[in-house]
Amino acid sequence: MCGIVGIIHRDAGRAVEENLLLAMTDVLIHRGPDDSGTWICGPVGLGHRRLSVIDLAGGHQPMSVADGSMVITYNGEIYNYLELREELKRKDFEFRTQSDTEVLLQMYAAHGVGCVELLNGMFSFAVWDVSRRCLFAARDRMGIKPFYYYQGEGIFLFASEIKSLLLHPAVEADLDHDALQDYLDLQYCLGDKTLFRGIRRLLPGHRLIWEAGQVRIEQ
Repeated sequence: MCGIVGIIHRDAGRAVEENLLLAMTDVLIHRGPDDSGTWICGPVGLGHRRLSVIDLAGGHQPMSVADGSMVITYNGEIYNYLELREELKRKDFEFRTQSDTEVLLQMYAAHGVGCVELLNGMFSFAVWDVSRRCLFAARDRMGIKPFYYYQGEGIFLFASEIKSLLLHPAVEADLDHDALQDYLDLQYCLGDKTLFRGIRRLLPGHRLIWEAGQVRIEQ
């Protein structure tokens, strides 16, 4: 498993604090002890903790396409990545690594949000489209890989675990009593709720789009 993190300020003039992004990323070290990486471009920051499985040398994340127009942070494994890679090569896509991360990123470049329909695997990931200032995130159909998010006043956060989100000063550890009652009754939080008010989980088989400060969820 790996750990992913993201911070987006709606205000393009407000830069992501590197130390804060590092803290939110490194609290997930148990998910990815082999490597750590961050990417910051003004108001947007992505973080990654890596457990190396495929392409041990070339799979460092966050990973960008050659021209820097798209960046991904990804947790999971794409089982059919070799077949997808060959399909993309036939369409003149070029690859710099042997990783399934790069295949996933190029699949988004080729197919947009429809790329998830072609994936066989377990995954949660987020792609930042630099030119469109848009984030696309998705979770596998079985919900094997987690994805939590927080939409606040002028800020959007996501992470593999809630404790990463709670490190950000915009997020209060405010207990959701309705969700707690659900958990006590059912041993489960209903829908996309979590035990913390304002923190939601992306449901299995769903995708999330953040653009211009608005979040849209699709199935």
